[in-house]
Amino acid sequence: MSPWPDIADSIANAVGEVFVVEERQAVGGGCINAAYRISGGGHVFFVKTHAPQNHAMFAAEAAGLREIAHSGTVRVPQPICDGHNDEASWLVLEYIAFSGKRDGRALGARLAALHKVTADRFGWHRDNTIGATPQINTWSDDWLEFWRRQRLGFQLELAARNGAPRRLLDQGARLLADCAPLLAGHQIAPSLLHGDLWGGNAGFDERGDPVLFDPAVYYGDREADIAMTELFGGFGGDFYAAYDAVHRRDDGYQVRRAFYNLYHVLNHFNLFGGGYARQAATMIEELLAELRR
Repeated sequence: MSPWPDIADSIANAVGEVFVVEERQAVGGGCINAAYRISGGGHVFFVKTHAPQNHAMFAAEAAGLREIAHSGTVRVPQPICDGHNDEASWLVLEYIAFSGKRDGRALGARLAALHKVTADRFGWHRDNTIGATPQINTWSDDWLEFWRRQRLGFQLELAARNGAPRRLLDQGARLLADCAPLLAGHQIAPSLLHGDLWGGNAGFDERGDPVLFDPAVYYGDREADIAMTELFGGFGGDFYAAYDAVHRRDDGYQVRRAFYNLYHVLNHFNLFGGGYARQAATMIEELLAELRR
């Protein structure tokens, strides 16, 4: 049984008119979901599908996109609808045709504007996912405790279940216990974050305007977003110059960058295994060495 009739009905209810899928084309959608460009009746949509039990992941993603859109700072695909049946869960988004144009300065300035949107506390009103991993966003008044418990601590607990080397886990526990000096003197506001900002989650529309997508939204230290842009590359010097011109990074960022990127490297170990355990262990050892200085 195909989920597509129910997906079409979900779209029809959202747009207020009958919708029939006339054309469906598989497109790149990352390693977590299946993704499609669908069209019918003059409408074009982008659809992501997953197993039925993963509907909450898509509902949270749609909420994150709305949170960013509400800021008025950077374009995101408009969520159309989400749902699930016995065959699949789905998220339907505005289809944006991306171009080869790249304006790093515009992207840097828009991200800086996004980070100037703040909340009273750290976290978010709902949990979401980072890749396929649950991401806990319980509100907290204390950024260090939030990062220690809901980010690094959570990933280390998963790593223990996933067979991470004992030394990595022991050193990780030491880092959690001793990490406070890494944030000493750093002024942190709860900024609106994309949360999963690697190069594959940013693009440019046909006018060349920046677009962000696939978020893992929460309110936290803006440097956590900036740090991830450096983890896998893809953001040039113009991007960082424009960001710093609006919202300059604080002194000591280079050390905090590793502290924040450790979260994503541990998550990659928990999702994919392989050499990410060695990378995480190296990062932890370097952070512990920084604490001994």
